[in-house]
Amino acid sequence: MPDAPSAIPARDAKRLFTGLASAPAVVLAVSGGPDSVALMWLAARWRRALSRGPRLIAVTIDHGLRPEAAREARDVKRLAQSLDLQHHTLRWTGPKPKTGVPAAAREARYRLLTQAARKHGATHILTAHTRDDQAETLLMRMLRGSGIAGLAAMARETERDGVRLARPLLGVSKAQLIATLQRARIGFADDPTNRDPAFTRPRLRALMPALAEEGGDARNLARLAARLARANAAVEVLVDGAERYLALKDGDGAGFDASLFAAMPEEIRLRLLKRAIDRTGHEGPAELGKVETLLEALDLTLADRRPKPNRLKQTLAGAVISVARGRIRVEPAPPRRARSS
Repeated sequence: MPDAPSAIPARDAKRLFTGLASAPAVVLAVSGGPDSVALMWLAARWRRALSRGPRLIAVTIDHGLRPEAAREARDVKRLAQSLDLQHHTLRWTGPKPKTGVPAAAREARYRLLTQAARKHGATHILTAHTRDDQAETLLMRMLRGSGIAGLAAMARETERDGVRLARPLLGVSKAQLIATLQRARIGFADDPTNRDPAFTRPRLRALMPALAEEGGDARNLARLAARLARANAAVEVLVDGAERYLALKDGDGAGFDASLFAAMPEEIRLRLLKRAIDRTGHEGPAELGKVETLLEALDLTLADRRPKPNRLKQTLAGAVISVARGRIRVEPAPPRRARSS
């Protein structure tokens, strides 16, 4: 059954910001849409109820992709000022990519928000991702064949360049946020790109009513993501233990003992290998699918019982992974040579 669009009462709003009262300053990412405007209004109301609390700085990112964005930023500024909040508009300047625009815009947005947080001494950046966004993220990652970590979708809090990125509205529906703004008589912008079928997320959003009829509404999908996050956290604890165990049994400090590694469950081996590559390589995080292919090759090599010891040597994500004399080694790969023009 869909959520009844009721406004968020003050007592519930207070719980949304638990743990932030002692922060020196907090950046609010406010685009002008209903979710982020509701975040700003709820945060301002929460802060007013405190005798002491963090400075709230509303930041709007103008990506320069729509002509309406500048006007929307001005509207956010007026609302922020009416709530006694600082407001700053930051612009994504420079050439824009012809493909992969959403991903590039997201990266630029977080980079600018992090810069703003550092400038104002903020320890946290709050974004307005909702339960609906969480459900869509789960579907997107499911369709891409993500592992457990990816299907856990968005975490309530992560760290980015020394700043905490928090999503206090992750358990709240968009309908409830809109009802909250309507009750407070606060307007908001309507971004047409949120319905543009040229992008993946709007296409999935259009499927949500049909999925909801089959029980796959945002509430259930978000619950699934939370359960997968819980399972992923448990597996990570097991990987931590396996890593410590291998380190204790490691005689020369050079890689893994191959026989001990081979005896571990596949998911543990996969994560151990990815951790080692990500820690050692210099080309960014290794893709899960490529690590899975590498693990298959490792397992075939380790399963070969012929008298002559088998060897394996592959490069992935700036790391060299090799098997020799019963050991698995992960070492930095030599830098790639620049191509001559």
